[in-house]
Amino acid sequence: MATQELTTGQTRMNTQELIRESQKWLDVISAKELTPEQKEKIATDTVDNFSYYYNRGYLEYRKSVIEMRDNPALEWVGEGSTFQDLTGRTYIDCLGGYGIYSAGIRHPKIVRAVRDQLDRMPLSSQELLDPLRGALAELLGEITPGDLQYSFFINNGTDAVEGAIKLARLFTGRTNFISSLRGFHGKSCGSLSLLGKWEYREPFLPLLPGIHFVEFGDADAVIEELYKADQTGKGIAGVIMEPVQGEAGAIVPPDDFWPRIRKACDEYGALLIADEVQTGLGRTGKLFGVDHWNVVPDIMCLGKALGGGVMPLSAFISTPKIWGVLETNPFIHSSTFGGNPLACAAGIAAINVTLEEDLPGQAAKKGKWLLAQIIRLKMRFDRLIHRTGGKGLLLGIEFVNTEIGYKVVSGLFRRGVLVAGTLTNSKVVRLEPALNIPDKLLKEVIGALEETLREVDDATPDIQKDEE
Repeated sequence: MATQELTTGQTRMNTQELIRESQKWLDVISAKELTPEQKEKIATDTVDNFSYYYNRGYLEYRKSVIEMRDNPALEWVGEGSTFQDLTGRTYIDCLGGYGIYSAGIRHPKIVRAVRDQLDRMPLSSQELLDPLRGALAELLGEITPGDLQYSFFINNGTDAVEGAIKLARLFTGRTNFISSLRGFHGKSCGSLSLLGKWEYREPFLPLLPGIHFVEFGDADAVIEELYKADQTGKGIAGVIMEPVQGEAGAIVPPDDFWPRIRKACDEYGALLIADEVQTGLGRTGKLFGVDHWNVVPDIMCLGKALGGGVMPLSAFISTPKIWGVLETNPFIHSSTFGGNPLACAAGIAAINVTLEEDLPGQAAKKGKWLLAQIIRLKMRFDRLIHRTGGKGLLLGIEFVNTEIGYKVVSGLFRRGVLVAGTLTNSKVVRLEPALNIPDKLLKEVIGALEETLREVDDATPDIQKDEE
């Protein structure tokens, strides 16, 4: 364990010291109980490890450290919609791992499927056919809308978007895309090219050329870009949008947006790509976000909830016609760990739970109640709250400035409720709990939110709105 920065000349651990250090953490992992002294040592070591070996910026960013500097919250054990830190403090999870915990933390059926597969074989040789990969592809081909049928599995949402970019370029022979301002599609270089906020793009320029940005929900702007690209001979390979913008703050487009851009893509020969990484598998109150508008995309990207909150898993899915360009050389796009047996076991179980427990229906019902309560609080604290919105259990509260948003997030954390701001709109606090969160916990969340808003309102006599 380092006690000072390596750059000061500190000697690195030798082999025996490394064996002892790694064994110490293996003992922590397997321990059923820890003494107070062990817990204190783990907390100290964790902060030091983040500072010296991971990224010290996290220590200034994470509310779990900032709000509790003397005794930071270390995530330790969780189940359903609650988790405990290392010291035993309990929190209501109203963030859901940014959407991965649609079925809750450690759903028993999903955990059991992964554990059973682990006992059989964790990974595959990749040379023989893998039954679970085929089974998961079948399930996705059956539940996704329209003629979406063929899937490719990878590990996270940005990789799903990367695959969609490559597939659209390969099929159309074009290179240009239309995306949305404040849209979020990942942070690898291809998906980052489609991300609609300068702060994340600027350090890595130049990115992919030929990306056209429009205001989310503005179908006329999409059509205009398609027309201009067609007239200048470039053409558009794909139009990529989130059904509901998540990181921008749960922004719902006008009801005619998706039907109109679907029709326009058909007219101009562009592929319509639905980034359902955050909205897919019930989050918005429908199995897929595009189902709200009865639109079938050409390519759909899934992730987060697809792994059931137990394994990293994502996918991009398309039609037989489009997928044909991959069949002549099936290794033109591949992944070492994508579609591994453990992840596919989790995905199969996640789909089973989603359908069996009607998670989309629960999200619609619970989200309707939760949004109504938030709107009630907005009317009471209108000088703090600028906007509320969302669908299902992807909800956002936009405050009048970033300072108010931060104070609310911090106040909720002190009251045992975990929420977070968004990456592309820092004034927005996102509520994204498990879709099966008990009603009792939702009522506690609203109670904590009301207390926090009252505290912030009383402590902030003068409020300056952020400029748009």
